[in-house]
Amino acid sequence: MRENTALAAEAANLSAALESVTEAGYDRPTRCPPWTVRALLAHVGMATDRVILMLAEPAPPTADTDAAGYYRPDVRFSPATNSERIDGAVSAAARAGSGAALAARFGRTWRDAHAAVAREDPDRVVRTRHGDAMRLADFMVTRVVELVVHGLDLADALDRPPWTDGGALAVVTGLLVPTGSWTGDPMILVRAATGRADDDGTAAGRLRAAGVTWLALG
Repeated sequence: MRENTALAAEAANLSAALESVTEAGYDRPTRCPPWTVRALLAHVGMATDRVILMLAEPAPPTADTDAAGYYRPDVRFSPATNSERIDGAVSAAARAGSGAALAARFGRTWRDAHAAVAREDPDRVVRTRHGDAMRLADFMVTRVVELVVHGLDLADALDRPPWTDGGALAVVTGLLVPTGSWTGDPMILVRAATGRADDDGTAAGRLRAAGVTWLALG
């Protein structure tokens, strides 16, 4: 499954980047306030762990949501849900203790998730925490989005160049522009479409012309 391959590659890049982060670095702010680097990493780890938790549950009979539909603007991105998401990551980061311990936990989590998915059929249906029934391959697209987009947030917070894997970037651009009509730099596409770029309107115009799929993000 290419989505699982992309998840492992992107997660491995993040794990490698974390090896040189100091405790002070883990306390740096991100563009996702009030999350620091450590809290954002905790969130990414929790998002990846959802794969393992869902595969342990019975499979729904049929899927009712695809990857783009997962990002619809409903209660999952409401103030109450966002507050729960924020507090959960802050608490998880605090429980981990050190940044190094948090990074080690993330390393175990993504490897376990990758191995669990490798044993499954891509068409296996899973139930998300929001109640969606999705094909495993489609849900894995959302996990790659988490890693790529928040990987940019972490790299920017740490003043590092992005470590984005090419295959993972292709998964995200395929979701954003399924027609393949974007011919520019895929990183510009991802940053502009997810609110992670300073834009004078030029990029937004190109996104509309390419028929970008706009995602609701927390």
